[in-house]
This record gives sequence, structure tokens and C-alpha cells, in this order.
Amino acid sequence: MGSMHTGLEEERDGFRRMAVYYALRAEGGVGLIVTGGVAPNRSGWVAPFSLRLASPSGVQGHQLVTEAVHDKGGAICMQILHAGRYGYHPLCVAPSRLKAPINRFRPRELSARGIHSTIADFVKSAVLAGDAGYDGVEVMGSEGYLINEFIARKTNKRTDEWGGSFANRIRFPLAIVRGIREALGEKFIIIYRLSMLDLVDDGSSWEEIVELAGQIEQAGATIINTGIGWHESRIPTIATLVPRAGFAWVTKRLMGSVTIPLVTSNRINMPEVAEAVLAEGCADMVSMARPFLADPFWVKKAEEGRQDEINTCIACNQACLDHIFARMTASCLVNPRACHETIRPFTQTGSRKRIAVVGAGPAGLACAVMAATRGHEVTLFESSAEIGGQFRLAREIPGKEEFRETLRYYRRQIELLQIVLKMPWSASMVDLQGYDEVVLATGVKPRMITIPGSDLSHVLNYVEVLSGKKQVDRRVAIIGAGGIGFDMATFLLAKDSAQHDWQHFMAEWGVDSLFTQAGGLKKQELLPPAREIHLLQRKATRPGAGLGKTTGWIHRSVLKKNGVRFWNDLEYLGIDAEGLRIRQAGEDILLAVDNVVICAGQVSELRLAAELEAACISYHIIGGALEAGELDAERAILQGVELADRL
Repeated sequence: MGSMHTGLEEERDGFRRMAVYYALRAEGGVGLIVTGGVAPNRSGWVAPFSLRLASPSGVQGHQLVTEAVHDKGGAICMQILHAGRYGYHPLCVAPSRLKAPINRFRPRELSARGIHSTIADFVKSAVLAGDAGYDGVEVMGSEGYLINEFIARKTNKRTDEWGGSFANRIRFPLAIVRGIREALGEKFIIIYRLSMLDLVDDGSSWEEIVELAGQIEQAGATIINTGIGWHESRIPTIATLVPRAGFAWVTKRLMGSVTIPLVTSNRINMPEVAEAVLAEGCADMVSMARPFLADPFWVKKAEEGRQDEINTCIACNQACLDHIFARMTASCLVNPRACHETIRPFTQTGSRKRIAVVGAGPAGLACAVMAATRGHEVTLFESSAEIGGQFRLAREIPGKEEFRETLRYYRRQIELLQIVLKMPWSASMVDLQGYDEVVLATGVKPRMITIPGSDLSHVLNYVEVLSGKKQVDRRVAIIGAGGIGFDMATFLLAKDSAQHDWQHFMAEWGVDSLFTQAGGLKKQELLPPAREIHLLQRKATRPGAGLGKTTGWIHRSVLKKNGVRFWNDLEYLGIDAEGLRIRQAGEDILLAVDNVVICAGQVSELRLAAELEAACISYHIIGGALEAGELDAERAILQGVELADRL
């Protein structure tokens, strides 16, 4: 289980909550767990008052974590992470006084004395980790943090013995690894996370990476883990549109260059993917982080041949990374209990009820499955011929194919839990009589707009297009620049699906898989866009302002690269045979398009609610039926789980 910051590290009762969180993953069969990053000193904080281990007083809390994991038969290493110039605070330091483009704080340049002191702090933190019962440490040497900053010419402009030649630039990581090995002996695990593909200009060359790997082994590392991309890189590395195991080829290049095990990571989320990576000789070991948020029993299910029961990570970043960047505790869109095991504890019901859930979208599925898991008798009504609701549409978007896995998971749970599924079945008031509890998860329907010409045949809504019921010609105007509008534009730009493999991805995003350039970058290879697209919104704000913090830039980049024209702060005048007429800054403009697609939001589907109220039948309402807004699967699934816990 790879390192991942969860926010529990900063919670008041964080160690107790982390103990439960990590122990559950150990119980689920994870062979080796690596914690979220722990700073070795104050300057190494990722943010003010982040977790650090710098004195004996901090050991006791960590012992709660290690004891809990060991009680479940697991092993755990603590990651030591010094944020360097990524530290979001005025105390941050770096090898050179160069401000990171993603940080407003300019770092102080470490003096030679400060460098020796920092090395000593790494070693001391490792010793304290050993005292706390950790089986080892992972030294974070990638992703553009302090150690990586010393190694790369891009961020190391020093002229003393810690800069200049490659031999000088790698003195810092080698001194840290040697110091830890000397202090803790041969049995203590030392994982070194090596940046094998920086994805920034003036990063490490392949020859330098191979040389560093060999020297890290000689310095005493037990395992080398793969790091991909700096945080400031403008290339996606873990988002859904990255092909599964899309960067395993990088680790494979290093295989045979060292004798210690190599670990590969990034977008490995199912057993068959992990098995293929190993079988093809890409690595000795596989690391996953977010998949263990989604399903703590991933390994056990794989081991027992129950892959179809795995709650798969869909790499959405919505409840994990986006929460962290908002200074919230992480969770998981498909598993709201993740990191909240002590707050949302699972309990079997003491009073079995007959529960009717209407609507098999994300909210209804989550509620029905959790209620049945707790021991209730559940009937699930779905008016369509397939479960999924808005997920059925989302899975059609290039880069969101993983939503198919979530639907596969729920279909299997319905079978295992013997939930009565009535489909296609438009539930009526008569159907819902006699149940102890009725849950309305009837979802949403597209919001229509009322402008002249909006009823013409070439004006379509997003459901008609994504479901394949209506076809769209080459020139398109999309009304609505929120999440649905961006998804629609991405859908309409899609080329032949056979091109969405790792080689096409690397070419499209400018990744040099031959590694002819230091840092692994090359010119992006862009094909002519499939369509001429205009994306419009009335509001004056930036289109896509509400997209996820860690993925929004990716969606905007895809559309810009494909020539999508963004319009905002405008008035819709009407639609006719010539196209869409708008007014912007006092100027009347005709957008000559073949189709207009309406992505102007949704409204709740509440027909049944009025009927139930008239019949004096009480009910609960969740998901889009409760709050349409922007489509939000995270909110819908959380509401479904929380309601099921209360029933």
C-alpha cells in the first residue's frame, strides 16, 4: 500500500483513527503498508503543523498505529517526506532560492550547515520511527520534494559540493540513506522512492536515474519504489484518463540495473492489471494507494478469486486528493467509510426491516447495498432496463470508463445480498405500500432552456447524446460550461477508442517513452480535432470554475488543445437554422453550428414524492432527487450510505 496523505495526520484524534484505518488494510491482506508523509523537521512541513517526527515525545502516538497493524499480521513503514520548496509556509527551504510555480512562498536556500543538519534530521526521524515500532521507512526522493530538488539541475543551482556535477547533486540522498542504514542496522527496511520520470524540463536523464539507483542500492536501500512526475508537471499521472498501469514501462526500463526489488505504481487498480505488470517483467512488486481507500479487502478478495467483488478505485480524485487540497480529511467517492472508520462504523441491524429503494443510480445503489449488508430486506426499483442512473452516462466519457467497474461492483452486491431488483419497473404509490421504510433516489432529469428555437430538431440535451439516441454533426455549440458541458465536449472530441492506449496517451501529452530528453518530455503530438466546438455559459466566471481542484486543469487542457472555443458573460438570443445567436459585450454574434447541445444543469425528479405525501406515506429522499445542482456522485453515495446506517 503506497503512501498517501489522508488528513488524519492532522486530526486531533488522528493516531487512533489512523490505527483503525491502517489495521483494516492489514486485515485485508496488504503485504506492506507505507504511511502518509511525515516531516523530519519543521521546515519540511507540507503545511503548517503537518505531522512530523522529530523528538521522542512523538513516538507514543505512532506506536498506536504500528501495534494495530502488527496485531493484524501486517508490516508498516513510515514515509519521511521533506516538502522542500513545495512547503506551503514561510519556513520552507530548498537547495536554491527558486520559487515553485505552484507555491506562493519562496524558499530559503539551505546553507552547507543546514544541509548537514537536515540529513541528521532524516536519520533521527528514522531512528524514532524504529522506536515507534515501524518495520522501516520510505525516504521520499521523488515528486519534486526536497531530495528531488537536490538531484535535478532544474532546482539545484548551487556551486558548492552539493551542486554542479551529478555526483555532487546526489550526495544529499546518498548521505540520508547511508545514515539511516548505519543507525538502524541491516534488518530495518529502507524504501527509497526514486523519481524515474520527472516530467519537467531540465529534470534527470535516464543515465542519471540508472546511476542513482545503483548508488542508492550500494548506500543500503532495501527496495526502490517508482515515483512519476513532479507536482508542478502539467501531465496527468494518476487521473482516470491515464491508462491503467500507464507508467509501468518506466520501472521496466530499470529492471536488471539493480539487484534489490523494484516497485511500480500509478493507475494499477485491479488484480488482472497487477498480475500482468508482474508477468511482463515490469517490476518485482506492485504498489497501490487509492485502490485500498476504495476497498480495504482488495488483496483478500483477489487471493480468494473474488475479483468481481472488489470496489474498484475509479481514479476520480474527488474525495481523496481534492479533499486534501481543501484541508479536509480524505475519503473515497465509492467508499465513504474510508478514513472515517471510527466515525461511520459499520454495525449490523438489531431490527430487520422491509425497505423499498426507488432508483438505482449512485445514491439508490449505495443505500440499497448498505441497508442489505446491515441485514435489512431490500427491494430496489429501477425504471430503466439497467442500473446506474447518471453513472451509465458518465462511463461513456473518455477517461471515465472506470465507472463501469463501480456498476459491476453494485451488480454483484445485488446478487450476493439477494436484493430484490425490479427492473424495468416504474414504481407507483401502490408498489410502495407495506414497507417499513421508503427511500426515494429517483435522481434528476435535464434542465431545459427557454430561448427562441430551443424546440428545433437539431437542439439536443446531454442525455440524448451520451445515450446514443441522437447523433451530433461536426460543428457544435454546448450551452452550459459546468462539469456536464466539459464532459460533453470531451465526448464529442473522442477519436477511435482504439487510440486510447498508453502509447497514444504518451504522444498526446508529450511524454518521451524513449527518454531521449532529460525529464522525459517531448513535443505533444496533436491530431486535428474531430469537431468544431463552442462551450458557452451566461456567467462571467471562468468556464469550468467548479471542476475538481486536482483534475480541472486536465479537463481544461484537453479542450484547449483540441481547439474548443470558450465563451462566457453572454446572453442567448435564439437558435435557428443558421446556428446559435448570442450577445457578448454589446455585440450580436452568430455561431454557425449544426447542433446545439443543452448541458444547462438538472432538476430533481420528484413525481413520486407528491404522491406519497398525498397518501400519507413517509419517505426519505437522497441524491439528485434531494439536491440536483452539479451532478455529484460523491455526495449521492455518501447520502445513501449514511441513510442506510440510520435505518
